[in-house]
Amino acid sequence: MTDKLRALGVAFLNARPLWESLKDDARVDLDLARPSALARALAENEADVGLLPVAAAATIGDLRLLRNMAIGARGKVRSVSIVSERPLHELESIALDLSSRTSVVLARLLLARRKLTPHLFATEPAQAIAGVKDRTGALVIGDAALDVETRFPYRLDLAEDWFEWTGLPFVFAAWFARAGAIDAEQEDILRVAKQKGLSRVDAIAKEHGARSGLDESSLRAYLTESIRYDLGDEELRGLERFWAEAAQAGLLPRATARFEQPSSTSGSSSASTSSSPSRPSLDTLLSRAADGERLSAADGERLLREGSFFELGLAADAVRRRKHPKGVVTYIVDRNVNYTNVCTTSCRFCAFYRPVGHPEGYVLTREVLGQKLQEVVDAGGVQILLQGGLNPDLPIGWYEDLFRWIKKEYRLGLHALSPEEILHLARLEDLSVRQVLEKLHAAGLDSVPGGGAEILVDRVRRKIAKAKCTSEEWLGVMRVAHHMGLRSSATMMYGTVDTLEDRIQHLVKIRDLQDETGGFTAFFCWDYQFEKGTHLAPGENGTHLYLRTQAVARLMLDNVDHVGASWVTQGPAVGQVALRFGADDFGSVMFEENVVSSAGTTFGINADKIEGRIRQAGFKAVRRNVRYEWLNEPG
Repeated sequence: MTDKLRALGVAFLNARPLWESLKDDARVDLDLARPSALARALAENEADVGLLPVAAAATIGDLRLLRNMAIGARGKVRSVSIVSERPLHELESIALDLSSRTSVVLARLLLARRKLTPHLFATEPAQAIAGVKDRTGALVIGDAALDVETRFPYRLDLAEDWFEWTGLPFVFAAWFARAGAIDAEQEDILRVAKQKGLSRVDAIAKEHGARSGLDESSLRAYLTESIRYDLGDEELRGLERFWAEAAQAGLLPRATARFEQPSSTSGSSSASTSSSPSRPSLDTLLSRAADGERLSAADGERLLREGSFFELGLAADAVRRRKHPKGVVTYIVDRNVNYTNVCTTSCRFCAFYRPVGHPEGYVLTREVLGQKLQEVVDAGGVQILLQGGLNPDLPIGWYEDLFRWIKKEYRLGLHALSPEEILHLARLEDLSVRQVLEKLHAAGLDSVPGGGAEILVDRVRRKIAKAKCTSEEWLGVMRVAHHMGLRSSATMMYGTVDTLEDRIQHLVKIRDLQDETGGFTAFFCWDYQFEKGTHLAPGENGTHLYLRTQAVARLMLDNVDHVGASWVTQGPAVGQVALRFGADDFGSVMFEENVVSSAGTTFGINADKIEGRIRQAGFKAVRRNVRYEWLNEPG
C-alpha cells in the first residue's frame, strides 16, 4: 500500500501513548475525535484504522483487531466511574456521558447485575457533572472523570466492578480496521508508535498536569498502573466476555475478535482468537434476528445485499408477530398539511418547494387551513401532520399562534415540524433547539415527525441537499425532543446517491438514539420519487427493493416497536404485501399529500378502504393515535 494510513485517535489522556508519535509520521494522516465521532468515521469509511471503543466495533461488525495494542484496566481504571452524592442503590437517575458507547453499555450491565433501574439520560460531560445532586448521579468518562476524581462521596469504578464480577481485565478501546484496509507494515507503524509513546509517559503526565492543574505523580500512576496498553490472552477473554454479556442483554450484536493476518506475536495466541472464525451463514443471521438478537451493521449489509427475498420477508414477519402477537394492524385518521411551499434549502430531489419570492410560493390562510382541519374532524380524525418549507418570513410567534388556534378550535393532535424546520426556527430566532421546542410544546406541539432524515450520512446529504442540517443535527433535535417527553417517528428516503452501506448506517444511527432515549414510536421508509424537473437522477428503486429494505429495517431496528407500510409511495397493494415484510401499521388516511405527489405519486384511500386492505391481508384493523394507543377494539 502506498497511500497514507488514515488513522483516527481519541483525544483522551489515556490514548496519547498509542498515537502521539504518529503526529510526526509522514506515512500517517492522523486526526483526533471523540470516540463516538471516531466510530461514525470508521463506519462510513472515512478512516482506515481507528482507536475504537469496543462496543462500537461490535456494532459496526466485521472489523479486524490489531494485535497487542489496547486501552484497558485490570481492576480500578479511575477514568470511567459513576459518581454521586448518595449510594448507588438510592439513585433515581444517572446522566450519561455518551463519549464512549463502551462505558455506557458496561454501566448498563453493572446496574442490571445489581437489579437497579435508575432513569438514564444523556448530556454533555460538564452538564452531567454539574447535575450531580441528591438522587441524580453521573457516568463520567476520560479526562473529565480524572478532574472530579475526589469531588463526590460515592464513586463506582466500572473497570474495578467488572473485575470483581468476572475476574477478567476490561478492554475499553483498541485499534480496529476494516478487512483489507491495513497491511502488516502499517500495523507495525502503530506498534512502534505504542513503544515510543510508552517511553514518554513521564513527559505526557507532566504536560497534562501543567495544562489541567492535576497532580503530575497521580497522572503518571494513572498511565503506568491503572491503564494497561497490552492485548494478551486475559484481555482478549475479558473483551469477548463483555461482548457476550452485552449481546445476551440485547445491548450489542454478537462479536468475536478477528485479526487481519495470522501472527505468532507473544500474548495474542488464545485458542478462541488465533485465527479468524468463519462468519455466520445468512440463515443463522436471519434466525438470530427473528429471535430478537441484535445485528451488526455488517450483518445488515449482508442481508440487504445477499438475503433471499422471501426469507427476509419471513424473518421480518416473525419479528412482527413476536412484537405484535394479536394479529392487529393499526392506522391513523389524520391529514398531512403543507402550510407553506416556500423554502431556502433547494433540495435537489424536491419538486414541491419554491424559492423565496417565487410567484407560486404560498402560505396557507387560516380560512383554507380551517376548511382542511374541519374535514379531518368530520371524518373522526385525531391529529394533523403539519410540515412545510423553511420560510424566512414566518417567525416562531406565527407558529405559536397557529398551534394555539388549532388546539382551541379543532382539538386535534399536532404532529408538527420536522427537525429541519425546528433548526431553522432556532437559527432565525437565535434560540436553542430546546427553547424552540419548549415554546412550541407550550403552544400545543404533541410530537415531532421524522421528515428530512433522507439518509443520515453526511456524504450523501451534502450531495442531495447541501443546505440541509447534518445527520448529527437531525439526531440532536430528536434527542432533545425525546428528553422533553415528546415522541417522534423516524424515516428514511433512499434511492438517490446513497449506497446499501449508507442505508444500514442510517438504521444503526436510529437504533443507537433509540437505545439512548426510547423516543421513536415507529419507522417508515420509501424510495426517492423522481419527477422530471428535479435536479437529481433516480438511483435504485422499485417494489422489490422497497420490500427488502423494509424487511431489513424491521430486523435491524430491534428496539423500535412499530414499522409502517409506505403505501403512499408504493401503492395500497404493495402496502398489503409490506404487512408480511415486517410492517404492523398502515399509516394514515390520505386526504391530501403534496410533497411526493409533486413527483407524480398520487395514491389515496379513505379509512374504510384502509380497513378493507388490512382485513384482506389477514389482519384485524385498529385506529390509533400518534403514540400507537388503540382508539377502538380490533375489528
